[in-house]
Amino acid sequence: MPAPSAIVLNGIRLLLAVEALVATARGVWPAVFVTLAALVLTLLPGLVASRVGLRFPPSFLAAIALFVLATLYLGEVYDFYNRFWWWDLVLHFGSAMGFGILGFLLVFMLFQGDRYAAPPWALGALSFCLAMTVGVLWELFEYAMDSLFGFNMMKSGLPDTMGDFIVNMLGAALAAVAGVIYLLDRAGRLGAPFDLFIQTNRARFRKVFARKKRW
Repeated sequence: MPAPSAIVLNGIRLLLAVEALVATARGVWPAVFVTLAALVLTLLPGLVASRVGLRFPPSFLAAIALFVLATLYLGEVYDFYNRFWWWDLVLHFGSAMGFGILGFLLVFMLFQGDRYAAPPWALGALSFCLAMTVGVLWELFEYAMDSLFGFNMMKSGLPDTMGDFIVNMLGAALAAVAGVIYLLDRAGRLGAPFDLFIQTNRARFRKVFARKKRW
């Protein structure tokens, strides 16, 4: 029986594919564009990761697909951003945390787990900067969509953008702190996403497992 995360991931992809076909049949071209873009974004992370020799755990891919579904499909096609004032803030906070955790893991991987090459606080700072950079790129994407295709992703303009940046900062900071606590071996349940990614990519974290064996 497929894992729950695989069922969620494939279910979201199937939903988006069906919705794209329905929108095409009805001639609702903005919905076709957004839905197809969302479908591509659910496929892209796994493809990019495989290209660089990484593997995303199924739960990571399912979480990414849920985020894409919430932000592009529900947010834009079904106007959840206007229906629920908190929708945009929750998504920005969650995405900043997700990118912060992923950024921390990628930076940690580059150092091969060598704590002397980069102290925990430095890895946390780098992951925070990466998550904030992704947030900036997303705001540029929203501006481009509004300018080129007449969308209304920025809503109230500058106040919306600044609010998004503040929420991104909070989510990125929380992810960075969680990563630092993880390296200090005090994470507890907070360390589950880090452990899962490292276990899935054992070959990329040889020093981590070598050190654990010595302990």
